[in-house]
Amino acid sequence: MTPLFRSLIADDMQAVDRVIRTRLHSDVVLIRQVSEYIISAGGKRLRPALTLLSGQACGYRGEHLFELAAMVECIHTATLLHDDVVDESELRRGRETANALFGNAASVLVGDFLYTRAFQMMVTTDNMRILQVMAEATNIIAEGEVLQLLNIGNADVDETAYLQVIEYKTAKLFEAACRVGALLAGADAATETALADYGRYLGCAFQIIDDVLDYSGDAETIGKSLGDDLAEGKPTLPLIYTMKHGSPEEAECVRQAITHASRDHFQQVLSAVQSCGALGYAHQAAVQASQKAIAAIAGLPESDALRAMRELADYAVNRQS
Repeated sequence: MTPLFRSLIADDMQAVDRVIRTRLHSDVVLIRQVSEYIISAGGKRLRPALTLLSGQACGYRGEHLFELAAMVECIHTATLLHDDVVDESELRRGRETANALFGNAASVLVGDFLYTRAFQMMVTTDNMRILQVMAEATNIIAEGEVLQLLNIGNADVDETAYLQVIEYKTAKLFEAACRVGALLAGADAATETALADYGRYLGCAFQIIDDVLDYSGDAETIGKSLGDDLAEGKPTLPLIYTMKHGSPEEAECVRQAITHASRDHFQQVLSAVQSCGALGYAHQAAVQASQKAIAAIAGLPESDALRAMRELADYAVNRQS
């Protein structure tokens, strides 16, 4: 059975995809090739879905919403292109990454094209507030990427620092995706804030579950190799918890793996993470964030869009990929 957050906006998402394909057209062949490769990979399209649902929750049904949703997806795709180069990733969504196929230079430059095209798209709304929101969001996302880079190989990163990274790197675009939908609809300040808070909490929940799946998922299902975060030296919540609450041997095993950015001892790290309750702790942290997301929109008028958003918050923490 198709979940409500998919079925409710299925036709609109097709319209968004058409906008993306139209907007990413370029006379430069390589840009077309890389863009089409990324678009055809599919993905969850959660961020544009949030823009659609937020606009609809505020009563807006115009075509400008498709343009904004496509813009949000272009920004997200640009960050993925750059992320994969920085992380030296070879697999995403079960396929070769663009950098593995086309090279790092092409990925970085096409990522730049996507960013700049996204700003061209948001200008079409002729709404200065939307421009302000997206300019701030993209700047904070970049700060989050740099913060994450600084944390690579640092086994002393604590939970507070980890949460700051995911709020900047992931949750900020979820928040912006919801906020621009409300702004386009002309929602009042309280409604705009409620939807933005929903997006921010949802983004945090989503990223924490991503980090849990790196130690509990199925590689084929999640579309990347298990232990990728470990191999990149990223101190994620399950690892931070294990270093603090695991046995001295477990903590040291994780510490060494992060410090040396190595997958060599993945099985030992996996055993440590699983035996000390780290995955359960991280999952519960995601559930709490999801519940905050649902609470944030509790005061808004009931609608199919709002029901879909509550369902999406549950999906974010119960998914397997």
